[in-house]
Amino acid sequence: MERILILDFGGQYNQLIARRVRECEVYCEVHPYTMPVEDIRGFSPIGIILTGGPNSVYEPGAPQVDPEVFALGIPILGICYGCQLMAQMLGGQVTPAQEDSAREYGKTATWYDQSSPIFRGLPEKSVSWMSHGDYMARVPAGFRLTAHSAACSHVAIADETRRFYGVQFHPEVSHTEYGTQMIRNFLYEVCRAHGTWSMADYKGTAIRQIQEYVGRGKVLLALSGGVDSSVCAALLAEAIGSQLTCVFVDHGLMRLNEGDEVQAAFAKWPMKFVRVNAETRFLTKLAGQSDPERKRKIIGEEFIRVFEEEAKKIGAVDYLAQGTIYPDVIESGAGAAAVIKSHHNVGGLPDHVEFKAILEPLKLLFKDEVRQLGRELGLPEYLVSRQPFPGPGLAIRIIGEVTKEKADLLRQADFIFRDILTKTGQNQCLSQYFAVLTNTCSVGVMGDGRTYDHTLALRAVTTDDFMTADWARIPYEILDQISVRIINEVKGINRIVYDITSKPPATVEWE
Repeated sequence: MERILILDFGGQYNQLIARRVRECEVYCEVHPYTMPVEDIRGFSPIGIILTGGPNSVYEPGAPQVDPEVFALGIPILGICYGCQLMAQMLGGQVTPAQEDSAREYGKTATWYDQSSPIFRGLPEKSVSWMSHGDYMARVPAGFRLTAHSAACSHVAIADETRRFYGVQFHPEVSHTEYGTQMIRNFLYEVCRAHGTWSMADYKGTAIRQIQEYVGRGKVLLALSGGVDSSVCAALLAEAIGSQLTCVFVDHGLMRLNEGDEVQAAFAKWPMKFVRVNAETRFLTKLAGQSDPERKRKIIGEEFIRVFEEEAKKIGAVDYLAQGTIYPDVIESGAGAAAVIKSHHNVGGLPDHVEFKAILEPLKLLFKDEVRQLGRELGLPEYLVSRQPFPGPGLAIRIIGEVTKEKADLLRQADFIFRDILTKTGQNQCLSQYFAVLTNTCSVGVMGDGRTYDHTLALRAVTTDDFMTADWARIPYEILDQISVRIINEVKGINRIVYDITSKPPATVEWE
């Protein structure tokens, strides 16, 4: 299989580089810059990408690759820090930029040498996204300049003989107008890729690997009903069928009908599906609690306790499966190792479940790829395209104490909000949307009577990466339709407000 190796120097956009490569139908993996040369040879990449990073290459102790990387005969693309590192290590000189020598940030008009394979087929002038405070004062022997801006003559360099290319901007971000085409050119024009990466092929390969690894062993999965755990369950069910047991803990804080939808989605596989209806248990534990972090902790701890109790009934298993995905692996700093962030699990791994090893079949996929795999596996679209939903569920979309009455109110109102957005097509323009039941009541008038009922907040955002988000400009007439329907159909809510705060300063969720 064709593979691109991405060596990670800690840049904030490094996941985006991997996503762009895969969008070009070429498989890639992100590994730490410390990856030994012997392992790089064993990986057999058709090309290497050196990412950006927060350091300056001339600082003592700045991250470096083994110099032998440049003697492997493999095409290399250096991005920002990666470009400067290549220049410095191959005999050039990088210095701090002065105001008149190419300190550049943000969208920048850039001129490209169209004879360079990286820029082939692009306009002569376009916009690229700069983020560098250093300057390549001298480029190494054998390199030529292939792009410039008004402030910097050394925006891009190339040694076509050795197939080494460097750019001081970030082609992976959407702000660089032809960035994806530049990456595609590196893959196809320089590395001679054929574009063999497809999710259908990946599905078949993953199923075979699971079957070989698991053999006749038993696998246990805590199924939350979210996209990751659901696709993980479907993949395992397709591979090993009845050897898989899924424990679905229904804490009573899911959205309308979601518990039944999750259960129905897995009816076609011969897996063992255990649904635990634990609504009363969770609500009892949450009684009197209003602090959001305390609510999260209670739900996480109780989830693990319920899961442990069910697991004990099953007995010893060979593997505990998890829906870990690639961003969790990358952000842990572990490259392709099976390490995850502490917040990835609801409450952490169970202490009293007997198993030999952890199985993470999605750990090399991004979220959009996980959704695509779910479709390949035949999961229903309502599950594959499911809105982001926090592990604690509606508990952190109910401000203050959580009760069954409040949860039922929010379930109905949230369904109406999502239903109208879907029917009007607005959902296609939104990244996330949901309702929040506030702890504020207000006076209202319905018919000839006075009411004193709950205030409901609506939240909808647009974003590329969820690191920042903008509040969505839903048309007034649709907001009016949503408000009228909720007030008329959900008894106990008499006022609707719309959250027009972006992230930052706010977060997407309220708690």
